[in-house]
Amino acid sequence: MLDNSTWLALIISLPTRNATARMRVWRGLKALGCGVLRDGVYLLPQGAGAQEALAQEAAEVATAGGNANLVALSATDERQELSWRRLFDRSDDYARLTRELQTLQAGARAMPAAALTRKLAGLRRNFAEVGAIDFFPGAAREQAQRLLEETERAIQSVLSPDEPHAVARSIPQLRRADYRRRTWATRKRPWVDRLASAWLIKRFIDRDAKFSWIDKPRDCPALAVGFDFDGAEFTHVGNRVTFEVLLAAFGLDDDRALARLAMAVHYLDTGGIPVEDASGLNTILLGARSSAKTDDQLLSEALKIFDFIHSAYQEHAANDE
Repeated sequence: MLDNSTWLALIISLPTRNATARMRVWRGLKALGCGVLRDGVYLLPQGAGAQEALAQEAAEVATAGGNANLVALSATDERQELSWRRLFDRSDDYARLTRELQTLQAGARAMPAAALTRKLAGLRRNFAEVGAIDFFPGAAREQAQRLLEETERAIQSVLSPDEPHAVARSIPQLRRADYRRRTWATRKRPWVDRLASAWLIKRFIDRDAKFSWIDKPRDCPALAVGFDFDGAEFTHVGNRVTFEVLLAAFGLDDDRALARLAMAVHYLDTGGIPVEDASGLNTILLGARSSAKTDDQLLSEALKIFDFIHSAYQEHAANDE
């Protein structure tokens, strides 16, 4: 049925001699995900930011010596509405992404860890970019998202074959005073969840904490507090990663800055809903890991990284109030 959707059309003409300006405008309109009704007529569904974005492109056209008109349209009937929607079908984009994900998953065990991480990060970005201009999402998006999550889990199992299995249990409320001046043990070569958890422990739970890096769960010292391995006191519970479990256990999950950081940690550790800042965090931590000679050195760098991110999130949360 016709739903009386409102559309925006940008009608432009540019001097043929100004090839640079034409290319710049074309790239801008393509990045916005515009449909092409005909040469010089670009369409977008009315939505948040659409009018402002097209107005910016119109100004670019005028600066280049061309003409631009931004008009609102409504389809005259259901057939026309459907034909316009088909201009925004992203099925081919999702199909290409799906093929790349399948290829990556099949060859994951043969790739170096750094290359594997970079490739996965690139595919995450591709999915986010397509999703940003997928104004009428459907089955193709859902299929690509499921495969992305499956690929993330498969790659995580390659990069961290001893990643803990989630347990089904309640998370008790604990007192930070009972966990002071302790030794905390986790697996060697810590990555996102373990590094973030160690930062949380050091900054919010046990400022005098010492850390022991173990090969296997059975190597955990008798009096140490274990985290992020099977059988540890703090590990994955349900769909929460260890960082989130620590937040909940020590009453820190109402902190908006920590909650935002938890979203990025969760996404990088187990996949799921893409998080805008996650790719940048992953890249910075990769750099820290490549330069650190020991796990203690890596943690030292990670503490600084998470301090900076948390500070930025605190400022963002304060500005939202």
